[in-house]
Amino acid sequence: MPVEDAELEELRRRKMAELQRQGEQQAVMEQQAQAIEAQRQAILRQLLTPEARDRLANVRLAYPEIARTVEDQLIRLAQMGQISSQIDDQVLKQILRKVSPQKREINIERK
Repeated sequence: MPVEDAELEELRRRKMAELQRQGEQQAVMEQQAQAIEAQRQAILRQLLTPEARDRLANVRLAYPEIARTVEDQLIRLAQMGQISSQIDDQVLKQILRKVSPQKREINIERK
């Protein structure tokens, strides 16, 4: 029986070490994701006026995929040097109109 106990203990030790490594890897990945998000927010703070940031935050609550798309486009344009000044609320509204899906009007006719 002592040999089986030793094998069982060795398996437990290996499993615990593996779980610990996985936990550490996950923690590193989360830190990297947080760092990337912090960089994104810093860039957006430079690009957008406070009113435009508020509007984008509201859009993010209702339509997170649209907000993410607009943020990605703005960051990409800024990195390419195509944005020369801060984007105000009116310009952001125009961008959102172009990006957001158009609503279809439904008319029901009764005969």
